[in-house]
Amino acid sequence: METQQLHRGRLIDHLQLVVADLAASRRFYQAIFAALDVPMGGEGETYFWVDELFVSTADSEAAAGRLTGRHHLAFQARDEAMVDAFHTAGLAAGGTDNGTPGMRPYHPGYYAAFLIDPDGNNIEAVYHGPADRSADSVVVTFEG
Repeated sequence: METQQLHRGRLIDHLQLVVADLAASRRFYQAIFAALDVPMGGEGETYFWVDELFVSTADSEAAAGRLTGRHHLAFQARDEAMVDAFHTAGLAAGGTDNGTPGMRPYHPGYYAAFLIDPDGNNIEAVYHGPADRSADSVVVTFEG
């Protein structure tokens, strides 16, 4: 299934990870995005994509022959159960635990889990707690 939709007004338009083992990465990302209820966008011999995340081999035209370094990517979950499912699915698909599901001190209601993907990236799923449904977004201020 190919899904393409243009989203204007986002801070990040898209991200690319260039990975050493595309099959291992595909298994991992298919599993975590299924748990987060995000469909795969499409794939080819040297790449796949999900929403605005593009994952490719170093052989893909866009990669210019180089792997990307370590990154931290955080994906939003609808609730704590979805964070738990992300963690379980990621472990079963080759991820390594980097922080079991639970509350974090970043702000009240921050519930997250962390996994290391097959290429060493720190991948997080986060639920920010129940939101005030009268607002479209929550503003969090970080000090330090």
